Amino acid sequence: MGISVLLRLLRPHQYIKNLFIFLPLFFAMKITDFHLFLKSFVAFVAFSLSASAVYILNDYHDIEEDRLHPKKRFRPLASAEVSKTQALRIMLVLIVAGFGVMASLSIDALFILGFYTLMNIAYSFRLKHIAILDVTIIAIGFVLRLFIGSAVTDISLSMWIVVMTFLLALFMALAKRRDDVLIYNDTGRKMRKAVEGYNLRFLDTAMAIMASVVIVAYTIYTTSPEVVARMHSQYLYLTALFVILGILRYLQIVFVFKNSASPTLIILEDRFMQATLLGWVLTFTWILY
Repeated sequence: MGISVLLRLLRPHQYIKNLFIFLPLFFAMKITDFHLFLKSFVAFVAFSLSASAVYILNDYHDIEEDRLHPKKRFRPLASAEVSKTQALRIMLVLIVAGFGVMASLSIDALFILGFYTLMNIAYSFRLKHIAILDVTIIAIGFVLRLFIGSAVTDISLSMWIVVMTFLLALFMALAKRRDDVLIYNDTGRKMRKAVEGYNLRFLDTAMAIMASVVIVAYTIYTTSPEVVARMHSQYLYLTALFVILGILRYLQIVFVFKNSASPTLIILEDRFMQATLLGWVLTFTWILY
């Protein structure tokens, strides 16, 4: 097995989602604390190893379905570049390593990681076939990343961060399901059973609602007297500009360019999204630090 095949199996490009582990540190204005940053980084590595194991399990379970998918058929297991036995062995090593490293940091974080893993096992085998519940589980996964970042640094989470993370993740998950519906409409193939519970009208409406709620929630967060007092700045609302631009760009990519298969790849490949994200980070950092 070549390195390129192994990397495609592990999907390291998906690790960008695990950066949510650093958010408690960032919003608490302690990102420059080397000790806490190191703990967050180790948790990031541990979670990434475990997440790769979950991806392998999902690919293992979906081999036949993936072989019918126009893009997923090129995955290592679906294309037979990696055998089932090899995949299971790699998955076991990743699980042991990920859980072992996380246990050395925090027992609470270990339990959260365990819950995340069990939830995704249930998702792979059954829950992803239930419409609405499937995207909800994806969104919960992002929230659990926040909780792990909180557990390893002993930094409490603001309810605003939890709510906005859940809503934003739900927004992106709905966009991904829209891609499945488009494939079904074009080819007649159901990439997953949950497609039966969706159509374009429902998904477009749901995405519009989520986008609106995210913008409103973020605006309320940045203008909240409690947050303004804690952050010692009344200019946090300025960062809402980048949130609005980012969501509008994502909607444009989904509705106009009809590209919603992978939120991670969109962020990694789209220069506008990258500029918007960088602008938000730099502006927020300048205001806070």
